[in-house]
Amino acid sequence: MSDLPTRWTLRGALKPGLSAYPNDPRQSANSLVSLLDKAEASVPHELRPKTPVRVGATAGLRALGHKASENILQAVRELLKDRSRLKTEANAVTVLDGAQEGSYQWVTINYLLKTLGKPYSETVGVVDLGGGSVQMAYAISEEDAATAPKPLQGEDSYVREMYLKGRKYFLYVHSYLHYGLLAARAEILKVSEGSNNPCIVTGYDGTYKYGGKAFKAAASSSGASLDECRRVALNALKVNDSVCTHMKCTFGGVWNGGGGGGQKNMFVASFFFDRAAEAGFVDPTQPVATVRPADFEEAATQACNMKMGEGKSKFPRVEEDNLPYLCLDLVYQYTLLVDGFGLKPSQTITLVKKVKYGERAVEAAWPLGSAIEAVSSL
Repeated sequence: MSDLPTRWTLRGALKPGLSAYPNDPRQSANSLVSLLDKAEASVPHELRPKTPVRVGATAGLRALGHKASENILQAVRELLKDRSRLKTEANAVTVLDGAQEGSYQWVTINYLLKTLGKPYSETVGVVDLGGGSVQMAYAISEEDAATAPKPLQGEDSYVREMYLKGRKYFLYVHSYLHYGLLAARAEILKVSEGSNNPCIVTGYDGTYKYGGKAFKAAASSSGASLDECRRVALNALKVNDSVCTHMKCTFGGVWNGGGGGGQKNMFVASFFFDRAAEAGFVDPTQPVATVRPADFEEAATQACNMKMGEGKSKFPRVEEDNLPYLCLDLVYQYTLLVDGFGLKPSQTITLVKKVKYGERAVEAAWPLGSAIEAVSSL
């Protein structure tokens, strides 16, 4: 029997997250206590000293800047030292870079679909829309990897080499910080420069807080407008403002990876699934759904035409705090898929919350990919 410790993966879906307390590191760390207790309870007593615990922070913490994020990470390290009975390694608490987050998500979904170990053209591509960032990842040919543009200083490489289940993969991955759903709200509100915004649902006048900053979130006097919101979303994505110096770009002048077989099947995760379920065109009780980008636009048409007082009757699944931003969220998601990533409005994509693996449905999230990659490197 192997003497390697068993690895468990438990993803935290707690609200609010670590980045919600930029000026109170201790409170930020304490928000993990219930998750840590749950993790320890899932590991047999005799294996706890040999089972490593890791905390991987993502884009929300990256957006706070080095000093604030490091203070929070140090508070989390102290929490683990004082409270955890699991093994804490030197690099146990880190901020994942965008490439790691995207590649781990790709590993997770392809592992659950049992496509790892197969030729790259038989794997699926992944778009993962988080709160602070959005990642695209898919396997490309060795030839395309060899011609990948060199990253500018301080930028992540476009291609990661990964050895998984006996096969070497060249993975195109790029993370767009500030373009996760919650961060994109702030970017879209910035475009209106403190004035009323055509993406805010008619009848709402409030403030949106993100990353320790507050943004005016008030509907235009004429109400929300899908067409005007699309214009604002395109400006926020900088689709038309950036120069593409490569063969083909997504948005912001970013190389799109060259396409190919690894991109022909796209699995789209996280907030894409959540908003589709809340908007009513995906069954939230089913872990996987087949949709088109156009479905987001159709739902946005309804959301942009409603008034705040009609929100709960027209969209009963939407949380109260999200209602003012439903038009914005759906328009942004459609714009990101079609104008940002170049998908056709009628193209079939797979929304995924969980993937059936054996008799269980497993959450399609990056922590499992992190554990698989760690075990593969041993």
